[in-house]
Amino acid sequence: MDTTKREFPGKVTGMQTAILYILISVLFSTVGQLLLKGGMNSMGEVTLSFGQFFQTLWRMIINPGVFFGLFIYGVGTIFWLAALSRAELSYAYPFASLSYVIMLAASWMMFDEKITLARIIGTVLICIGVLVIYRN
Repeated sequence: MDTTKREFPGKVTGMQTAILYILISVLFSTVGQLLLKGGMNSMGEVTLSFGQFFQTLWRMIINPGVFFGLFIYGVGTIFWLAALSRAELSYAYPFASLSYVIMLAASWMMFDEKITLARIIGTVLICIGVLVIYRN
């Protein structure tokens, strides 16, 4: 009796599911980071001093951008863990760097951050690296 696993056309494989989980994780993590940045921008510069640590921490926790940013980032982490259950870390981890691409554009559009040529070249190189890993 043949007990080998057969792939059927149109059926999603374990690795395809892992890649889907990774991409969902990247999306949620990126949105979470953007919310965190927006929340921290609304607070202004923060200094973590011993005497004011808990007061500062409380201000962060009750800030809606920080609160929801952490929540959404946490959802991304759940998808990341599911992806790790299906794929090798050395395969999955480079895909997480796709968030750099999204973050580069989003930080420019949302926070008016300056995008240098070096950042663009670095991001393109990251994309090439992810493509090389994906194709292998």
